[in-house]
Amino acid sequence: MAVYTQVSDDELTSFIASYEVGALLSYKGIAEGVENTNYLVHTDKGPYLLTLYEKRVAAQDLPFFLGLMEHLAMAGINCPTPVHDARGRVLRTLAGKPAALVTFLEGVWIRRPQARHCAALGQAMASLHLAGRSFAHTRANALGVGGWRPLFQRFRSRADDIAPGLAAMIEEELDHLEAGWPGQLPQGIIHADLFPDNAFFLGDQLSGLIDFYFACKDALAYDVAIALNAWCFESDHAFNLTKGQALLKGYQGVRALEPAERQALPLLARGAALRFLLTRAYDWLHTDRDALVNRKDPLEYLRRLQFHRRIQTASEYGLESSA
Repeated sequence: MAVYTQVSDDELTSFIASYEVGALLSYKGIAEGVENTNYLVHTDKGPYLLTLYEKRVAAQDLPFFLGLMEHLAMAGINCPTPVHDARGRVLRTLAGKPAALVTFLEGVWIRRPQARHCAALGQAMASLHLAGRSFAHTRANALGVGGWRPLFQRFRSRADDIAPGLAAMIEEELDHLEAGWPGQLPQGIIHADLFPDNAFFLGDQLSGLIDFYFACKDALAYDVAIALNAWCFESDHAFNLTKGQALLKGYQGVRALEPAERQALPLLARGAALRFLLTRAYDWLHTDRDALVNRKDPLEYLRRLQFHRRIQTASEYGLESSA
């Protein structure tokens, strides 16, 4: 469920009237998503997405996110584009919450991605990385390696409630990753949350990317590592080498990974698995069982992490040798 804030008919009618998008015809809440309140809005000029930003999105970061989406759209990346109201504003207030109206992106997300979907995702991610180079603004990754131990300390005493020995394993992993984390890799704007539900397809064609609310500046190859975790494991937790090869080949067809990135990929994938293990574990322990938001199983990422700990080279993910 993703309608935390109710908007009245009169409020929404007045809000939409301040944009040059035509008259409001209908609207409905969108159930998918966990971070914000979303409404699909239909006007006589077409559909739009209205987002009310809830407490998990910092208000001071919204100009960065909305500016990035507009920049990427102008650079040819298919993504929702913020709509300016009659006074030129993209960030507004509605029902007491920060709000923005963006263009509606057609498509559906693929529940069981195949290799062809992974290849398309790799290409789109590389294009995003290249387009982001000319974006003038920056935002630190609050969930980068420096943020993992403080997050862990917030639930360390209860970690073994999820799985016996989990606290000790995370502690060991943090020691290893903090000591070896590469600091000199190519940096730029990354999506940082490019899961299958944030990539829309029409048939086998990728129609666009959504949900940029974790976007930040970090190692570009770390974004690749996040995607390997999100797209290339099966329901039985096995890594699908064919999917990994397709994703990496798609990415490299647009932007070639540098030697240092190739060497670092196993460690980055390991770190990405820990990052999502930590956030899922925290939410698992701090979300009521009867809450409207579905808790995501942290053990899925524990199994991914255990897999990455056995990997020695990027070729084991399907990365072809450099020419």
